[in-house]
Amino acid sequence: MFEEPYRWVEAVGNRRQYLDEQFKQGSPVVALSYADGILLLTVSRGTPKLYEIYDRIALGGMGHPADLEKLRFSLLEMAHVEGFNRSPSDVTGARLMKHGLAPTIKQAFEEIFKAPFIVKILLAELGLRPGRDAFLAINYDGTFEETTGCAVLAATPAIQTEMGAYLKQEGDLASASLEQAVSSAVCAWAVGSLAQILERTEDRQGEEKPSRSNHAQPAPSAPDKARLLAHLRETVAEKTLECAVLERGAPGSSKYRALKPDEVGRLLPRELRNVTRNT
Repeated sequence: MFEEPYRWVEAVGNRRQYLDEQFKQGSPVVALSYADGILLLTVSRGTPKLYEIYDRIALGGMGHPADLEKLRFSLLEMAHVEGFNRSPSDVTGARLMKHGLAPTIKQAFEEIFKAPFIVKILLAELGLRPGRDAFLAINYDGTFEETTGCAVLAATPAIQTEMGAYLKQEGDLASASLEQAVSSAVCAWAVGSLAQILERTEDRQGEEKPSRSNHAQPAPSAPDKARLLAHLRETVAEKTLECAVLERGAPGSSKYRALKPDEVGRLLPRELRNVTRNT
């Protein structure tokens, strides 16, 4: 009887270790405010990872496609019911996260006799100006964080810290153009992708390393721009670069727009324009 709580803690620990392994092959997600809206960016193998949820709210995710779809449909239903029963202005990212997504993911994670959701999700909500944009990122265990300016998803908190540090050193992105935002976002994605590759290499080699997998550490210096662009050239030639925006000046109530391949090609750094599959 007295052993049961300890068995539950041990089971949750094993589940956390299992889920950490699942995200090591995932593609990071970057979302940031720029002058005219919010940009979301990731690289996928064909299955979309960026979606519209409601008029001013978009979703980016990493993890198992089936789990991501199940939670996306749940959010869509909740958003439209809220909008119908209350008003569209009452549908916010914070309400969807606190009353919909977080309880569902937390319950699935803690019910050790059922499968957890293999997902990390980022909600981006467009404000009237860049300072009012909101980002909410939730982990597989139901813990979530609300930020402004930018947010990222990656395999570990340490890698997310590295990506966030790179975006900070890019300066004031809130006044940046969409082209500048794409350039910063795609390089931040490369920072995360390279860090995940390094993690996997260290795991295979069985090297002793700091506990960066489970806890945020001070961000190491990012690879130089040439290394980032070289990695991006290798990646975008084989995979799909996925970009979407929430545009402050878009007509109508829906502000979400997925960027078309030719537009993405024009917005990329000059060194990548001739190698991307999207052109």
